[in-house]
Amino acid sequence: MTSGTHSCTTLSSVPQNTFFKLIVRLMPAKYVRPYSKGQKNDFRDAEAIAEAVQRPTMNFVATKTPEQLDLQALHRVRERLVSQRTGIINQIRAFLLERGIAVRQGLRFLRAELPQILATRTDVLSARMVHVIEDLAGDWRRLDQRIAGLSSEIEALAKQDMACQRLMSVPGIGPIISSAMVAAIGTGDAFSKGRDFAAWLGLVPRQMSTGDRTILGRISKRGNRYLRVLFVQAAWVVLIKPTVWERHGLKPWIEAAKKRLHHNVLAIALANKLARIAWSVLARGRAFEVRKMDEVANQSA
Repeated sequence: MTSGTHSCTTLSSVPQNTFFKLIVRLMPAKYVRPYSKGQKNDFRDAEAIAEAVQRPTMNFVATKTPEQLDLQALHRVRERLVSQRTGIINQIRAFLLERGIAVRQGLRFLRAELPQILATRTDVLSARMVHVIEDLAGDWRRLDQRIAGLSSEIEALAKQDMACQRLMSVPGIGPIISSAMVAAIGTGDAFSKGRDFAAWLGLVPRQMSTGDRTILGRISKRGNRYLRVLFVQAAWVVLIKPTVWERHGLKPWIEAAKKRLHHNVLAIALANKLARIAWSVLARGRAFEVRKMDEVANQSA
C-alpha cells in the first residue's frame, strides 16, 4: 500500500505565507507501479506516487477506523483457526484411509465416529497411531473452543452494530458475514454502486475483450478472498432452502437461472446478487425488504 498527498490549489495561485490543505490518500501499490520509470529508487518511487495520485480514475483505498481494525483482527484470527482445524481434520482422515478406514464426508460425521473407531479398530490401528490420532483430536477440540469463543464475540459485536443488523436482513447473511463486510468496507462509500463492490470481490467474469469482441472467462477472484468465500457460502445456504425463495423475492430469478446455468455457476451468480443487495443495504442505511413490482409502480405514480 502506498500513500500520496495532493493539494486543492496550485503554487502559482497561492500567495506567500499560505498553508496548503493536503488530502492524504491510500493507493494500491500495483496501481502505482505502471507510473514508475527506470530503475527503482526513492526518487522514482516518489515521482510515480505523485503522478498516480493525480489521475482522475485512480481507485483509492478507504481508511479504516480503529473499530473496523479490531473487528477485522477478530476475523483474521478466526480464519486462521478454521484453516488449522481443517488441516487437522484432513490429516486424521488421511491417517485413517492409510489403514483402510473411510469416514463419510463432513465434519460432524468424523466427530461422531472417531471415538468408536479408536476404541474398536485396534486390528488395523497400532497403539502408536491411536495415540497420534487422539492427540490430533485434542487439538481439534481446543480449536473448536477458540473458534466458538471468537464467533460468540463477533456475534455480540454484530448485534450491537446497526449496520450489521441491517445486513442480517439480507437472505443468507448472518453475524459473521455482516461483521466481515462492515470491517472490510465500513459504510461502503468507496464504491459508487453495488456492481463495483461485486467486481471488487472478484464475483464477476474475467474480461479478455479486444476490438469488437467481448470475451468473458471465469470469475476474476480479485479483492477480498475471505469475504468472497463467505458470500458464496451464503448463496449455497439460500439455494438449499427453496422454501425461503418466495419470502425473499428470489424465486422467479433463481428458477429462471437454474434452467440455463450449472449449479456451481448459479451459486456464483447468486453470490454476486447478494453482494450487490448487501452493498445497497449498507450504503443506503435501510434494511432489506421485498416489494412487488405493482406496489413499486403505485408508489412512483
